[in-house]
Amino acid sequence: MKRLVLSAVLVFCFASPSFVFAQALRGDHVEVGAFVDYFRLDRTDPSLNYAGLGGRLAFNLRPTVQLEAEMAYDFDRTYNNPFDDGTIARSQTHILHGLFGPKFQTGSGRFRLFVTGKAGLISFTTNTQNPPTGFKSALGAVGNGDAKFAVYPGGGVEGFVGPVGLRLEVGDDIYFDNGARNNLRVTFGPTIRF
Repeated sequence: MKRLVLSAVLVFCFASPSFVFAQALRGDHVEVGAFVDYFRLDRTDPSLNYAGLGGRLAFNLRPTVQLEAEMAYDFDRTYNNPFDDGTIARSQTHILHGLFGPKFQTGSGRFRLFVTGKAGLISFTTNTQNPPTGFKSALGAVGNGDAKFAVYPGGGVEGFVGPVGLRLEVGDDIYFDNGARNNLRVTFGPTIRF
């Protein structure tokens, strides 16, 4: 029995790289992208608008279906304090989004429409640290269990010239904290497919 299992593992180890390499040679199998992120937090009054940076990685299961993972970090926000004489205040809240799920797209031409449904975590971290240290702190908050479950239905359009393209996506980043909290989220940025 041990020999059979060892043989199966060896066959898998030697066959997998050649299968992955064959898929990569077909082209249009993997997408890597970066984006700017706009997140409208509707829980506060007035609503706060956050901006940040993120990245995503997607693998084709079929020409019209991808599995996609993304992470974005929104920097803290300054706003006019409505309870004061209009002075500028900092929110000192950093937001980390981590989502994973399928993306369904039209064909594999130069322009593609797509819809996506992802699930993951969203973490709100309050601190006065700069962006690199604040990002590490936000990751630590996820590890400490200070993250909320989130779902993200969205859609958008991609346009490609060769392997390089631009992607615009709009969706509803819903997290659950004493009920569902709906928040507008827009991302835009370059993507590379290979």
